Amino acid sequence: MKKDYYEILGIAKDADAAAIKKAYRSMALKFHPDRVPEAEKKAAEEKFKEISEAYGVLSDAQKRQMYDQYGHSGIDQRYTSEDIFKGADFSSIFGESGLGDILGSFFGESVMGGAGSGRSNRARRGRDIQYEVEITLEDAYAGVKKKIKVPRHEHCITCNGDGAKPGSKAKTCTTCKGQGQVVMSNGFFRMAQTCSACGGQGKIITEYCPACHGQGVVKVTRNIDVNIPAGVDNDTRLRVKGEGEVGAAGPGDLYLYILVRRHSLYERNGKDLHFELPVSFVIAALGGEVSVPTLSGNVAMKIPAGTQSGKVFRLKGKGMVDLHQGGHGEQYVKVMISVPQHLTAEQRTLLEEFAKSSGDKISTGTDSLADKLKNVFK
Repeated sequence: MKKDYYEILGIAKDADAAAIKKAYRSMALKFHPDRVPEAEKKAAEEKFKEISEAYGVLSDAQKRQMYDQYGHSGIDQRYTSEDIFKGADFSSIFGESGLGDILGSFFGESVMGGAGSGRSNRARRGRDIQYEVEITLEDAYAGVKKKIKVPRHEHCITCNGDGAKPGSKAKTCTTCKGQGQVVMSNGFFRMAQTCSACGGQGKIITEYCPACHGQGVVKVTRNIDVNIPAGVDNDTRLRVKGEGEVGAAGPGDLYLYILVRRHSLYERNGKDLHFELPVSFVIAALGGEVSVPTLSGNVAMKIPAGTQSGKVFRLKGKGMVDLHQGGHGEQYVKVMISVPQHLTAEQRTLLEEFAKSSGDKISTGTDSLADKLKNVFK
């Protein structure tokens, strides 16, 4: 007696199409004969056939309705073993992850209507490259154009990427007849495997190119100009299209990971900047105007009379550029009262007079030890 299709995939009877596809994807990877030990292949083939049949029925709305109404008898009477798999989306079930090729190579031109036919020979893009770029905060503020050296593989110019010695020609592989694959039949399954004679190339090189040793690619270091926009931060990743490794279907991409060096003056928080400004106690007490450095140049800022140490002022629009939304953040200026370490005689006299008028008790530097102790325990 056949097992229930819903039970086979481990899903509820009201499961939607996405849940059915997810369940099958998970089980297909688990029981694919190419992914299990040799001793388990036969059992895996049976399980793989079972879950594929369940998916073939439940992923098709018409077949599923027939099954829900009449069970296995309704399916067996109306559909042949080949019809069960027609219309089921086996080729694209794994999306762009590349795992769809596993099914493609396994079924080949099978009863599934060529669901995986030719997928393993499909031309692929080159590999993407990752590269870390270190810049200053000033660069991140204004944007910068940099020239970087990137090692990557490119087509060999000696043989034009063919891999054969100039003047010689590669021969068509007699094992796979130039297809790059050989198909092995085993009952229900038709397994397309990479040709071991030519390594899937469909041709055999008799005389290798001396520059690339038959690989068709060589490793070179290229100077690449990259534009880093204003507003980037340490978590920014930039894509430079077409500057990755070479591939049959075109080159991959270059991904730049930005590293912004720590600044000696500014502390960055997103698009805002924080800055500590030393201000003399005279200006803090009487008020005045001070010059504040920003990444776009110095600006004048007013200090109100009586400003206390630690007071924070905001310079609107003097922060970093917002990389995604545009516009600038703020620069926050924290006032730190600066006390002079060395005073002239005149300056000291003036301060002493100010202290007396304020009722402050100050040290003249001539008090005896007894006087100092008296003041402490007063």
